[in-house]
Amino acid sequence: MDLARLAGQIQTPAYVFSADQFAQRCALVADTFGKDVSVCYSVKANPFLLSVLPGVFRHIEVCSPGELTICEKLHADMGSIIFSGVNKSEADIDRAIADGVRIFTAESPLHFQMLRNCSARAGVSIEVLLRLTGGSQLGMSKEDFIRLAAEHKTLGDIDISGIHFFTVTQKRKAEQIIKELDMLQSFVCEVKDKTGLVLRKLEYGTGLAVDYFSADRMEKETERLRAVAPRLREMARSMDVTVEMGRFFAAPCGHYFTSIADVKSSDANYIICDGGMNHLHYDGQIQGMMIPPVTHVPKSCQAKDAEESAWVVCGSLCTSADVLTRNLKLKDPVPGDVLVFSHAGAYSVMEGMALFLSRELPAVYIYSEADGLKQVRGIMPADVYNTPVQYL
Repeated sequence: MDLARLAGQIQTPAYVFSADQFAQRCALVADTFGKDVSVCYSVKANPFLLSVLPGVFRHIEVCSPGELTICEKLHADMGSIIFSGVNKSEADIDRAIADGVRIFTAESPLHFQMLRNCSARAGVSIEVLLRLTGGSQLGMSKEDFIRLAAEHKTLGDIDISGIHFFTVTQKRKAEQIIKELDMLQSFVCEVKDKTGLVLRKLEYGTGLAVDYFSADRMEKETERLRAVAPRLREMARSMDVTVEMGRFFAAPCGHYFTSIADVKSSDANYIICDGGMNHLHYDGQIQGMMIPPVTHVPKSCQAKDAEESAWVVCGSLCTSADVLTRNLKLKDPVPGDVLVFSHAGAYSVMEGMALFLSRELPAVYIYSEADGLKQVRGIMPADVYNTPVQYL
């Protein structure tokens, strides 16, 4: 992508997501895992990418009523959705069934009973993936899992088809993932021995790490991907395996554009941007101590003899915590220049403190070589969400 050219076409702050880079990343994952392992895109990582979702995905994971609404508005294939999430109401489930969703996770015995009620009310058969906890609030205990599995012959239109499992994100060691897969395979055998239920499907969130601050990030990420692929393919010989990821698919395709609003020096050299930590979030970034991939786009030609110096890049929030990165080496930054933070395709658009100080929400663009730059959301006011409407 020609970041300098794009910087001249957009109003900052803004996100630009590359459909081409997203497709390349998705193809890399699908090709590495092979045809016997399916892939699932987790919407929470970046719902804007649903509009350019490649055909390699078998499933879309939805974790909230709001994400289901986004899928409705984008006319997503409802038959491909897995409706997950720790807090589903019967009204949510009823709506999903009416939409054509047929695969759900049961996060608890209560969830399982709710799914039975909704299925019976609609007169529709649904698949249920019992979610096994990995030691958090997500999923249910092994004891509850086995107790529910033992009821499989009496459930009518409820098909307990498999197991859903996810522990944590940003796993940096392939051995951790392989150990989890070994545990899951053993547990599947235990369920069969104790209940007679054959679990045919595994929906597995790997949590593969993304390296935001390494120069050789793509090599490290690809190495992890290739390290876990053989074990997944081996497991796929005995059951239907789907790998669910969001961050790993989306991260490389995102670029956050923010303009320099002010420069000053006191105890250090400071840059104030029109964006900030309310818009940009990198997992592992603490007080700007790490340096992510940043491109400096000057508004005019720099002097040939300009010297490089270290800068603390800050946002527009009135808090000393609003530091995007420290010790960034730049040549003569001035107001009007643009800084582009890359590898920002996952979560930044969703996790930032968007409403703090009622700063405007950034515009969002999708870029591809074939279609060029397309705005999919304009800059939006935030004050409307922070105003007590009963006094207007």
